[in-house]
Amino acid sequence: MKRLSIFIWLMLFSLATIAEATFEIPAINYTPQPDGSGRYTVTIQILAIMSSLMILPTLLVMMTSFTRIIVVFSILRQAMGLQQTPSNQVLIGLALFLSMFIMMPVFTVINETALQPYINEEILPVEALTRASLPIKEFMLAQVREDDLNLFVRLSGDKTINGPSDTPLHILIPAFVTSELKTAFQIGFMLFIPFLIIDLVVASILMAMGMMMLSPIIISLPFKIMLFVLVDGWAMVMGTLAASYGF
Repeated sequence: MKRLSIFIWLMLFSLATIAEATFEIPAINYTPQPDGSGRYTVTIQILAIMSSLMILPTLLVMMTSFTRIIVVFSILRQAMGLQQTPSNQVLIGLALFLSMFIMMPVFTVINETALQPYINEEILPVEALTRASLPIKEFMLAQVREDDLNLFVRLSGDKTINGPSDTPLHILIPAFVTSELKTAFQIGFMLFIPFLIIDLVVASILMAMGMMMLSPIIISLPFKIMLFVLVDGWAMVMGTLAASYGF
């Protein structure tokens, strides 16, 4: 029995060695270019692309209109008194597609200037990333507040920044997110006021009728839903969010 086990292990080791020798994949294949740069093997490029997929959700949240939209939707649901309706999946999906609508001009420029030339092997990956970052940077600079941008420039201590266009991404992104949160809370405050008035009116009526043990939120919820439907609230909210980006 012991000899059989040793024989099986030797067979497995031999098969693994043969497979490794037959399907050997080079780890790194670096090809120098005439201009002094270099190109890595496609295997390494695919590995880098698959690794970058891990940070795509963070880039989606931090560098697009997604943050402002999802925060406004969350405040709106809280103002109406609806805890889980619409669900988080519905709000995230709606915010995602509205972000795609708002960001489509930026994505179109990225596709034309960076993605298609890279797919056609006209430019190197580093140049493609540089070209793709320019439209995103222009979008963020158009939305960021000057005070927020100056704050992070001052905190960074970078003396080489002479204007907004010289701001690197690691400074521009936190300034952009701060501005997006501020704008989202301002829009959410304006949405909260009419629902708050309804809650106050219902609570005053209940107290005048002596129904202090009855929760005003339960009574005011149908009125808030009816008001929101009558004024076509979802279209107004999404139209306001799109208009806040210049649409």
